[in-house]
Amino acid sequence: MSAATPAPRRRIVGLLLAAGASRRFGADKLAHALPHGVVVAVQAARHLKAEIDRVIAVVRPGSAATGQALAAEDCEVIECPDADEGMGASLACAARAAGEVDGYLVALADMPFVRPSTIAAVRDALAGGAALAAPYFRTRRGHPVGIAGRFRAQLEALRGDEGARSVLEAHASELVKVPVGDPGAIRDIDTPADVAPPPRL
Repeated sequence: MSAATPAPRRRIVGLLLAAGASRRFGADKLAHALPHGVVVAVQAARHLKAEIDRVIAVVRPGSAATGQALAAEDCEVIECPDADEGMGASLACAARAAGEVDGYLVALADMPFVRPSTIAAVRDALAGGAALAAPYFRTRRGHPVGIAGRFRAQLEALRGDEGARSVLEAHASELVKVPVGDPGAIRDIDTPADVAPPPRL
């Protein structure tokens, strides 16, 4: 980003959630190589880092390799001791680590196909004053999700596997829908078959 970047934009932090258990995949999906050789979590991190200066990556205990790979991508890596509780616990860990900022861009490490342009569009909506922002591919809400800093306490209080959904639903009238032509915004990796490149639409 250039030196002329507005201050609020610089104070938007990326929160990369990389603490899932990969139960449906059968192995550590975040360490699985995509067809071009880059592993899933690293590809997701690179796309996020392309548009966000500061990225905090949350990993589960015992994920040293993933943590090292993400640290090599200039992410701040934290271990969430409560990761087994679910995505909500991981997001709470990330929000606590981020501290007081203008906004959070919540991204999932098992969504490596999200285009940087989609990330930038959500970031810009948040920097422009949106309380909440999310990309919409056709009629489906995707990721990453932008959340203003004023929701920090609600994020830190999250538990279980609900993630940011409860915040979005509680403040639905404040959500800015960002239309994108990016099928990667709604595509995650759950099984080995999902690793193939997304179809051109």
